[in-house]
Amino acid sequence: MVGSWLSGPRAAAEQMGVDFGYRGERLGLPESGPGSIAPVGRRIAAIFVDWILCVVIAYGLIAHRSVHSAQNWALLVFGVVSLIGLGLVGSTPGKMILRLRVVGVDGRRLGLLAVLVRTVLLLLVVPAVVWDRDTRGLHDKAAKAVQVRI
Repeated sequence: MVGSWLSGPRAAAEQMGVDFGYRGERLGLPESGPGSIAPVGRRIAAIFVDWILCVVIAYGLIAHRSVHSAQNWALLVFGVVSLIGLGLVGSTPGKMILRLRVVGVDGRRLGLLAVLVRTVLLLLVVPAVVWDRDTRGLHDKAAKAVQVRI
């Protein structure tokens, strides 16, 4: 019984016989391979790659080589890179490197409004770190999107 509260509510529910299935099952996605839900570690790595790229762009092109100013401009650059990348090909440079794509829950490419909503909520950070059991952030849920492996 002690392990149930230390392990968290999901582990306790699973011990009582609740079957959650695999991540993405409720969305009709495969359990593994292309088209399956992207692992959290790869998504974090992709956002890290994108952030570094945006800081470098801001530092070299906008902030006139001021580190403090580059950090401020990087958020704007990040938003633009996200809008353009997701709007055109469904991936940012970091997602491409880590072989991830953002698609609608129906498997289609996101529309421009969905890309805009997702990007604005991602820039606010909090919606991106609140997940459901499929590890979809609130920004993805609001845009009816899911990050998948390619």
